[in-house]
Amino acid sequence: MPQAKNLLVAQSGGPSPVINNSLRGLVETCRELSEIGTVYGGWHGIEGVLKEELLDLSAQDLQEIALLRTTPAAGSIGTCRYKLKEEQTEDFERVIAVLKAHHIGYFCYIGGNDSMDTANKVANFAHERGLDLVGVGVPKTIDNDVGDSEFKLIDHTPGYGSVARYWSHAVQFANEENAGSCPADPVLVLQAMGRAIGFIPAAARLADPERKLPLQIYLAERPLSMDQLADNVNDQLKRDGRVIVVVSEGLEIGEVGKVKDAFGHTAFSSSKLTVAQMVVNALNERKLPVKGTARCNVPGTDQRHNMIYASTVDLEEAWKVGRQAALLAAGRHSGYMATILRNPGSVYGVRYDKVPLAEVANSERKFLANWITADGKDVTDDFLRYATPLVGEDWVSVPMVGGRLRLAQLKPLFAGQKLPKYVPQADRK
Repeated sequence: MPQAKNLLVAQSGGPSPVINNSLRGLVETCRELSEIGTVYGGWHGIEGVLKEELLDLSAQDLQEIALLRTTPAAGSIGTCRYKLKEEQTEDFERVIAVLKAHHIGYFCYIGGNDSMDTANKVANFAHERGLDLVGVGVPKTIDNDVGDSEFKLIDHTPGYGSVARYWSHAVQFANEENAGSCPADPVLVLQAMGRAIGFIPAAARLADPERKLPLQIYLAERPLSMDQLADNVNDQLKRDGRVIVVVSEGLEIGEVGKVKDAFGHTAFSSSKLTVAQMVVNALNERKLPVKGTARCNVPGTDQRHNMIYASTVDLEEAWKVGRQAALLAAGRHSGYMATILRNPGSVYGVRYDKVPLAEVANSERKFLANWITADGKDVTDDFLRYATPLVGEDWVSVPMVGGRLRLAQLKPLFAGQKLPKYVPQADRK
């Protein structure tokens, strides 16, 4: 019987609270599959593959793999923002050389739309070079912008349910602060991640589905001027004496000094200004119609690595989509992404399937226009019906030892390097 080929998994882009559970689902399922030999993890994504830095995941303690369930972000095998561009032929040749050197027959890439493009490119290039490689994508992004706006390719991406839950709680807590401190601080501006896609700031409405709070939500998809925003805020202040304002980090209300990442996306957390600070400055300069001043909170990457607020629904689905990817690989379904599709009907349920990588590579789902209210400062009940089941009802149970979280601790067991050292093309000066 021929030796089972090995599987290489890597991660790319921003992390999420549940990304490691997709990795866990894949690794644990591969143990059950005779078609798959050793599972390697590309250390810091495709960059680790190029550098031939392959972490042996099959040799890890089973308890540490199990602890990936409640270990957030991407510290387990790392991630990167390295884009494989068409003209970087040396990079592609190097990837093939590494795959051949380590008897890799399966390649799984965990990430968002750009990552699905990378998975597709690697699979196609391998086939052009005559390498028998099965390429499978594993969806991940807190932005929920992978796929199509009809939700036929994927209903939601692992990671989104947890960041939505984060915002549901954050706004509830912020309301307690605002209600108590409003004589001095009547306006609290909160900035949510998501670039120009509104799924994350929209989740703030989950904190107040009956709309009892003085809450305004501004998505990048519905632009407005600073004067319009200030008028809306001041009108609310005159009615309620206080207001909580949630803004998308990509809301176009002035120049923030944008910084781009390797994929060409704006890294708002690295930009010179934040939208929230710009709003606070403008409101205070215009003078509020009540006593006190506006202030802001910008939680930043805490939204995507805070395990305490992770959704139990999200955790379960992340594991199962990782398992689905392993099954697709073993079944030789190359060129596909494992996906989550919602079952029809009023009772929430999903099924796991596959969709062509070519259809999701570099896709960008938009927040639906009809999910934004006519006045542009709220989202509709249709969005609430979509998002509410994703945040779950229970708290995640995180193991603790000595008062500290017990996170997974993978050992640095790397495959022996068989090729000469290599510097990725984009890193050469």
